[in-house]
Amino acid sequence: MPHTDSALFTPITLGALTLPNRIVMAPLTRCRADADHVPTALMAEYYAQRASAGAIIAEATMVLDGHSAFAGREPGIFSAAQLAGWKRVTDAVHAKGGCILLQLWHGGRACHPYFNRGAQPVAPSPIAITGDEVHTPEGKKPYVVPRALRDDEIPTIVAGFRAAAANAKAAGFDGVEVHGANGYLLDEFLRDGVNNRVGPYGGSLANRARLLLDVTDAVIDVWGAGRVGVRVSPVNSYNDMRDSDPVALTIHVARELSARRIAYLHMMRADFFQQQKADVMTAARAHFDGALVGNMGYSADEAAAAVVSGALQAVAFGHHYVSNPDLVERIRAGAPLVEPDPRTFYSQDAKGYTDYPRM
Repeated sequence: MPHTDSALFTPITLGALTLPNRIVMAPLTRCRADADHVPTALMAEYYAQRASAGAIIAEATMVLDGHSAFAGREPGIFSAAQLAGWKRVTDAVHAKGGCILLQLWHGGRACHPYFNRGAQPVAPSPIAITGDEVHTPEGKKPYVVPRALRDDEIPTIVAGFRAAAANAKAAGFDGVEVHGANGYLLDEFLRDGVNNRVGPYGGSLANRARLLLDVTDAVIDVWGAGRVGVRVSPVNSYNDMRDSDPVALTIHVARELSARRIAYLHMMRADFFQQQKADVMTAARAHFDGALVGNMGYSADEAAAAVVSGALQAVAFGHHYVSNPDLVERIRAGAPLVEPDPRTFYSQDAKGYTDYPRM
């Protein structure tokens, strides 16, 4: 059924961002950067194809050299060449009238020495990811035990996010999203299943959230709060993650980010593997006064209903943005959606990337 009158097609202001619709493209790791983590012309084409989204949140992007987690092919934003590559992407999206933000990311313990010149990954505590392996050109390899960051090293991490935020501004992005989800470094500090350190960054909820908030404050210094979003996933067990009280974690983070008046809070509502369950969306809505963006498994009807009720201000779609570059137009027309081919999610050419048809 067509959704021409759907609430998803009403404009929305998120902080300093004005979106023409409530359909957001979620960040999707696709491994199409070159071996130096430089965004390619193929990536510019891919994002420009999807410029009708209310906003595009570009994929997880390395803020510091030496912390690769995705076959050495995820993009970075720490070199002049990477900045120039991203400028080509933002120019292409803006030429189509789109809005694009960059997701700032540190892989933490999900990084692997194979992709980082033998360097041991870093994390809040020396606890390795179990139950999964890293895919490399030499086959699968187990994750290694990370090195626990010292307290005196953490300012370097914060400075890396700050510099990356400045580079993102120079590259022409409309804002940035801090990646605090899915078992990467900032999420590792947040959740007590993998953060067992003592001192100012471990133990209490306030201490475990300190790094995420320090990074957010640094990025706000560069962009202003109205162009900064934060993504969290309190119940997602991806990358062997867990927390003893995800609702309490959500409440604390939501309150702290609300006080900072960021553009939006991007909540992943569920667990990829259905191992952990908790109603983190109700907790987030009750304690975050700004715009709430929901993600994970929303249909167009459910997304529209959530916007009408005020539970969400926008919805981020991921899975179907892989294979439907014109997702906004398809939802508006009530047209069938194309299902993506998982075999090409992380390959390195145009197949399964820029060759999905429009209506």
